[in-house]
Amino acid sequence: MATERSLGALLRSLQTSSDLHDVLALLPTATSLLYVLGNPLNITLLASNLLAAPALWHGPVDLLACRKILSVFNTAAIALLQNEESEDPRVSYMKPRKIEREDWVKAIVNGADDKSPRWRHVILIGGVLLGFEGQKRQGLPSQVRRKLESALVTAAQFALEELDPQNELDGRCITMVLNYTFELISDYEKSRLDYDRLLPVMVNATFASPEGLEGGYFLGTVDKDVVEAPGKRFQWSAQSDTFVRVTAISSSPLVSALGPLSRLIAHAVENVQDPGLVARSMDQITDFVRTLMVQWRQNKLSEVDRAEEAEFLDPESLRSTIPGLWKLLRNCLYSIVIVLRAVLGRVLNDHILAAHQSAPFLSMQALHILRNLYFISSRIGQNASSQHVFVTLTAVDILAQYPDLTENFLRSIKPSELGQIPAHPAERCLDLFFLNTSELFTPVLSSTFSEELLIAAATPYLPAGGNNHLLEIFEAAHSVVLAVFAIPHNATIAAKHLPFYIDNLFAVFPNNLSARQFRLAFKTVIQVTAPPSPIANSQPLFPSVLLEVLYDRALHATSDKLLPQPASGDADEGGPELNAPPPVTEQAALTLALIDSLCFLHVDELEDWLPLTAQLLTAIRAPDMHKLCVGRFWEALSNGEMDVERAHFCVTWWSTRGGREMVLFGAADMSDSVTAATVEGEASAAAEAEGAFMMSGALGSVGRESKL
Repeated sequence: MATERSLGALLRSLQTSSDLHDVLALLPTATSLLYVLGNPLNITLLASNLLAAPALWHGPVDLLACRKILSVFNTAAIALLQNEESEDPRVSYMKPRKIEREDWVKAIVNGADDKSPRWRHVILIGGVLLGFEGQKRQGLPSQVRRKLESALVTAAQFALEELDPQNELDGRCITMVLNYTFELISDYEKSRLDYDRLLPVMVNATFASPEGLEGGYFLGTVDKDVVEAPGKRFQWSAQSDTFVRVTAISSSPLVSALGPLSRLIAHAVENVQDPGLVARSMDQITDFVRTLMVQWRQNKLSEVDRAEEAEFLDPESLRSTIPGLWKLLRNCLYSIVIVLRAVLGRVLNDHILAAHQSAPFLSMQALHILRNLYFISSRIGQNASSQHVFVTLTAVDILAQYPDLTENFLRSIKPSELGQIPAHPAERCLDLFFLNTSELFTPVLSSTFSEELLIAAATPYLPAGGNNHLLEIFEAAHSVVLAVFAIPHNATIAAKHLPFYIDNLFAVFPNNLSARQFRLAFKTVIQVTAPPSPIANSQPLFPSVLLEVLYDRALHATSDKLLPQPASGDADEGGPELNAPPPVTEQAALTLALIDSLCFLHVDELEDWLPLTAQLLTAIRAPDMHKLCVGRFWEALSNGEMDVERAHFCVTWWSTRGGREMVLFGAADMSDSVTAATVEGEASAAAEAEGAFMMSGALGSVGRESKL
């Protein structure tokens, strides 16, 4: 009787109360009653009232309230399951009457009647399914679970057909429930969903709605609470209204589950029947990221370069508010990349979207989206996510099939003022995106375009390596210039700009350029100018001249001061040798650059440069640097870097033309500046290493002694 009295009091409150907060406070009582009531009719009555009560639904309702209603059914199902599996009386404070689980589910689902709209039925059924089957509980017989899954999909289908254009809460609620339950639904039931109706609803709810990401406008509101603190630092208080708002967005029902929701949107993209919906979804995402970028550009926080944050941002803000904002922005980036992956996957497999009228423009749109998100992705690294790499390279590969459109795209994103370094960090970030992206397109760009746009954009950054604010753009500028030089049809402009580039390269090394970067750049220049490069036909002496300059610089370089290690993220993908380079002196770095370049020289040139390289090795006085360079020289000769003709000559030079003796023991005419002690130490080290540096098939000293 007490249970029935409690039910009656609750139902009266649901019908008569005018305060939503008071009614929400009664929901724990409703949860308890749902699993202690023994009469199926009472269970149905309570469930029906929870979906139709005026106190709950006739006022302003948001997704948080909908989630609380879903939690009622979810928690009741979990409690019923736990109570049946446990004899502990503390499981619930009221002892439930005996009712079969299947009958209880049927009674609950019967509460989804015509007194409430279909979209609220989704809340009820989704809550029950989550309670019994969520977190791998497997609380329902298979046939009951199948019926419940079917009921949920059917309710969602009807709800999508009855969407109220004046009230977007229904679409957001459907999105929320499907996001929570999608992994629990069988593939067959998933296939029954009308993705053509569902996709626009989900995209709008996620990126544009006030209970989603607010169209990106939340980022602009932060600016009013970013104030100057003592010490001329920006401060964003954790008690400010805007941070409270950012926290609320991050914990909202949709954004807090943005990862699974993005995968659900991606699944819908892959399964819509109307390809036009994919393009419209891209338009909505494009609008969102454009707004996000504009809002960031107008924010005071964007004025602080990443390398200066510790200097210009308040320490408390760096510990509390700013990490929370960047976490939300990173989640935005990852969610959009997931959707873009699905869009480009659809472009690759859909004959309509793969047509010339669609594919390049969707690819350009994807790259524009990535550009507007680059202020986020540049902080965490483009290669940190395999999906980000896939989206970038796929969009580039598709667009590269259309050279004219490629050049139009690059013109649309070129730096606003060519030949100058922007003062604002956000503008420099966009320059970095341009350089990194244009490098990928260099094989399909015309020579004139590459010279007028790519080299012009990179030129102001080439000597900027000593500035920590510009280090990443500095590397990108060198990389794009080398990429332009490496394209065979750019031989004319390469020959025109190489002298300037070489002068700049030697000017910035070693103070503003790491040894790894210098070696990579010089090696690429030699490769570009050596046969069979077209430059070699018109200027055959170019490689020799460059090597002469390098050799002379190495002879007079310092050998007692180690160069600083490259910055984090500076690793190259060229091989383990360059991925984690040991610290080297300036002389050793120049010598290693010379050794790296040997594999590109003609045999006639090798005849001159192998002895000179060996002579240069003897000039390195530091034992550890000498050992490092000798090891690299041996690797260059014997580990497959040379082609067959060059390798044959190297074997001959090493074995019968005195190469081994020159490398291991030094040239006979060594400089008088090398002390006797140094000679003795190097000879001793060479004697110890004699057995190690042998061409394949040679006999070491042990082998010779054993033969005798």
